Amino acid sequence: MIVYMECEFFIPTAHSLKEKRAVVKSMLTRTKQKFNVSAAEIEHQNVWQRTRIAFVTVSSSKEAAEKEMDHVLYYLESNPAWECIDIQKEYL
Repeated sequence: MIVYMECEFFIPTAHSLKEKRAVVKSMLTRTKQKFNVSAAEIEHQNVWQRTRIAFVTVSSSKEAAEKEMDHVLYYLESNPAWECIDIQKEYL
């Protein structure tokens, strides 16, 4: 089972692209190290207070893949530097 998830975040503390990219890069690196997912910023690369990140995980069962994505989402939402404003999931 493959689960694909897109999350859009608002970063109110970012006042430049450099500040935004520091937050995004840090969270992408930590998320990929901590969980069994691939991740990349897919939209809003040149907007300084928004980002859309895609995550993908592969597992032998839908439940295991869904559980992994739930852990990722909980971890991402625990970061006080940004606010999640949209989440979309697809099962492939």
